[in-house]
Amino acid sequence: MSDEAIQNTLQQLRAELARSERRVADMAAAQEDFLRAVSHDLRAPLRHVTSYGTLVRETLADLPAPVLAGPEVQEALGFLATMDQSARRMGRMIDGLEALAQASRAPLRLQPVLLADALAQARATLAAAEAGRGVEWNIAPDLPTLQADPALLQELLVQLLGNALKFTRGGTRVPCIAVQAVPAMIDADADADADGGNGAEGVDRAAPGAAQGGVAFTLTDNGAGFDNARAAQLFGVFQRLHREAEFDGVGAGLALCRAIAQRHGATITATGAVGAGCTVRVQWPGTSDQ
Repeated sequence: MSDEAIQNTLQQLRAELARSERRVADMAAAQEDFLRAVSHDLRAPLRHVTSYGTLVRETLADLPAPVLAGPEVQEALGFLATMDQSARRMGRMIDGLEALAQASRAPLRLQPVLLADALAQARATLAAAEAGRGVEWNIAPDLPTLQADPALLQELLVQLLGNALKFTRGGTRVPCIAVQAVPAMIDADADADADGGNGAEGVDRAAPGAAQGGVAFTLTDNGAGFDNARAAQLFGVFQRLHREAEFDGVGAGLALCRAIAQRHGATITATGAVGAGCTVRVQWPGTSDQ
């Protein structure tokens, strides 16, 4: 290849790189606009709903006692209670969307993180949820070191441990939660499904080659579990496999875990059985010296 041809090729590559950088910048700007809409534009009318619902209840409370006790007013108060409950749920959904947006755009500051230390910190964050529960913990001594952003990894672990604590609540068995190091596996479908879609087993596909090598760990609980045939739904935004009356939440936590895993080129899967608990498996890409 002549020098002139090499120069032309380099110019074409630089032009393509510049176009790619502009596309990335446009996507980042769109994310910023989305975050502003979530944090402000959607919250403002929601505040009006909850505030005016309170004002209506206060107005009704001023009615004479016989009128207030009447079936029509009591029915109206029931409607207001449902409206308030739904508005607060929508507020939590907005919180979930905002957390997803922040996790997707936050700078990724990778450094070695001891998984055991990160788990201890996550447990400390969830101390109130564990208090008085008598949870049996089985934390393996050989947990790996991950190349990760400490803040994002901490959020992922808080979500996973929080789910384990939540779904072991209310049963007749002593709650048991285990975290173990497991052999890393090669996912033959990872490269083919690099667009982040979920497979039949609830797998979140990472970028090409992300599942090659690396380290892996599992988090297992003996809680309520779920129908494994529906595992693919778990990591979708606002997807729930249990009624809200049974377990609180809006279905954004595992979607956040998926987003954080994708940022690191990791994969996350879940398997379970109704009444027999759940196992979440996380495979983390290895460093160059692994």
